[in-house]
Amino acid sequence: MVAFKILAGGYDVFVATYLFNSATSSLSLVSKSPTGPNPSWLSLHPKNPNIFAVNEASTGALQSFQITSSGALSQAVDTVSSGGDSPAYAAALSTGAVAVFNYNSGTGRIVSTTSNPLKFDNSAGVISFPQPQGGASHPHMALEYGSEILIPDLVGPDLFAESFDSKLTFVIIQGSDTIWRLAQAGSAYKVQGSIPQPRGSGPRHIAIANNRLFTLHELASTLSVQTLPAAPNATATLIATASIKPPNPPAGAQFAAAEILIPPTTAAFPTQYIYVSNRNTGVQDPRGDAIAIFQHVNVGTSSEGLKLVNHVYTGINQPRGMAFGPADGRGGEEFLVVAGVAGNAGTKVFKRTEGGKNLQLVVTNLDIPTRTAFVWL
Repeated sequence: MVAFKILAGGYDVFVATYLFNSATSSLSLVSKSPTGPNPSWLSLHPKNPNIFAVNEASTGALQSFQITSSGALSQAVDTVSSGGDSPAYAAALSTGAVAVFNYNSGTGRIVSTTSNPLKFDNSAGVISFPQPQGGASHPHMALEYGSEILIPDLVGPDLFAESFDSKLTFVIIQGSDTIWRLAQAGSAYKVQGSIPQPRGSGPRHIAIANNRLFTLHELASTLSVQTLPAAPNATATLIATASIKPPNPPAGAQFAAAEILIPPTTAAFPTQYIYVSNRNTGVQDPRGDAIAIFQHVNVGTSSEGLKLVNHVYTGINQPRGMAFGPADGRGGEEFLVVAGVAGNAGTKVFKRTEGGKNLQLVVTNLDIPTRTAFVWL
């Protein structure tokens, strides 16, 4: 038997623990561990059996927990302010610090820990990102790369609702989207440069592979690949951009890209593929939303680009959280856990087939209708 514990956050007041048995294809809800409000993103400590969770609320916070032997969480060991409104992402860094950024206020903190990796040093200041004219900063994740922290910022457009003749009309005001480059200056982190993105595209999540930067654009529903420019402000070459939307969507569908995963190659999966999730916030497809699978082809040549391999329909409404199992010798990299932020499809586990070109449903658990983030143990 190979059993995996999976932690799952969401818009609630607990983190769920599931037990996935790959031999019997079963997925069971084991426990619900109380937390602060809306632990919508989880980040595993890189060295210790500890985890960090955001509290995505107007008064945002970051919490630390110890993971027990059963996979449940201890009571919160420490809680610290995120420095703003609605932290949507936290990243445990190799230094022991935790980066947390606030989607609604354009701010964030990089909070150090003490000799106890679960205790926060509350001396870190608040990082504020530039606010574009007619728009607002919306930092959406943090990626540690070398000595830098990269922050994709959906800084435009902002969406305002106005009423005309008793009809609700949405007005879009554009900003200029970017990926901020943070570097440490003394004991603080400061913006040292940026990697501009297409205007109005909405960079949401990023990944780095093959010495390339891959950006998933929420508003444009596109995946792009570009060169990694030297810090702090060298020019990046845009190599290719591809739509991630599934073909022939229903009338009234409105797509917003969500997550990008690029699992490392293994003996079982020697070809690397890119997995990105669509969120349809409009009229739903009866098959649910699709995960698009791409391959990064002809790397380093004049024909380098992105090749669409497949669209896999999940039966899920707005899949936002998804994660591959660990490639640690237990075979976890074969499996992908996914859930939606809306609807009642629950949590599903798929397995990679055809060398990673396809996904096949293994099991569904309906105990909790929605989840937004996963961590495999």
